[in-house]
Amino acid sequence: MADDLDRLFRLYHRDLQNIAYRRLGDRELAADLTQDTFVRYAGLGQQQQTDGILNPRFFLIRVLGNLIIDLARGRKRQGSPVELSEVQDELLDPRPGPERLFELRQQLQCLHLALSELPENCRTALLLNRIEGLSHQAIAERLEVSPSMVSKYIMRALRHCVRSLELLED
Repeated sequence: MADDLDRLFRLYHRDLQNIAYRRLGDRELAADLTQDTFVRYAGLGQQQQTDGILNPRFFLIRVLGNLIIDLARGRKRQGSPVELSEVQDELLDPRPGPERLFELRQQLQCLHLALSELPENCRTALLLNRIEGLSHQAIAERLEVSPSMVSKYIMRALRHCVRSLELLED
């Protein structure tokens, strides 16, 4: 058996490796699969099942082909490897957790309270600017004040809201 395997290896090793390389495009992987082909053949020889093989070259090519198919199936099943940083957005739940929801609710309540404490023109100017997206000129026309007064209203409202949120964090 050992002489037969050695003879077959010398005869067909290069051909099998070239076949594997053409199908895989990777010399190291082709060498590994070629070696695995001979290991399988040797395993059959130990069980005395190689006697019925009429064309060893064809048999070895067939074993190699099956190993290549098995490799492709395994790769397909496993998928392609990716870095964690590439998929972390898909893995992480974008919804905030219970603690964060509680904090956000507290901040929202604090902002509602802060807005209710503001004079009407300050609150309206801020909401029209930040929520509605209106320009200072458009807000000034609605409130019948100057654009510079709108800037003052918005700054006053923002300062008040920031102070209220800072108190919440303390």
